[in-house]
Amino acid sequence: MAGAAPEPAAVPAARRTAEGFLRADFPWYGLDEAFTGPRWLMQVGTAADGTVEHGSVGHGDEPTVRSEATGAERERFAVVVTVASNPLRRSSDGTGVLEATSVSSAAWLAGSGLLAYTWPGQMDHGLRSSWLDQQTETAWELADDLDGPDWSMLSLPVDGVPTPFHYRESEFGWVLAGSTAGGVHLGAYGRGISAYGLAFSQADLAAYE
Repeated sequence: MAGAAPEPAAVPAARRTAEGFLRADFPWYGLDEAFTGPRWLMQVGTAADGTVEHGSVGHGDEPTVRSEATGAERERFAVVVTVASNPLRRSSDGTGVLEATSVSSAAWLAGSGLLAYTWPGQMDHGLRSSWLDQQTETAWELADDLDGPDWSMLSLPVDGVPTPFHYRESEFGWVLAGSTAGGVHLGAYGRGISAYGLAFSQADLAAYE
């Protein structure tokens, strides 16, 4: 999924529906019932043939594209990314091969997702595109090296079962990625909400509309 793009940040919540999520043939995950704050749908990602491959749901404050804030101005959110677990496979039209998904795919989508909502406070807005390109490439390199020194291991419950996740922090927030026994890869990113107390479960999409 190296060629995947960060999810669009500018779609108003009122225009997001569960339609794309309902077309997926895999379960969606979010934070479990211990999280009692707002929940909202984000975007789904599809293959060229329209097959849903991944998507995200949010928890807490809806993040906006903004420079880094501090204190009370910081938005507190956690986004959970679900990625279908797919092996290397032929495209539906038989003309090519679709890249296999992995934990690295979830780490990439989570890392680029976090970047989509942040840029350094001292940076001119006009320079953000170049900064984002550079940081996105770095996010991919990090996602491709989950056993490297930038990552640590964190055990969090998934459907009540302790599950290992790769975890890293930056000045912009945190990112984690792992796999579930249910056949999907999970990524997550956020800031202002500690990753250490999170627990994941299959999502009831009705709670996110």
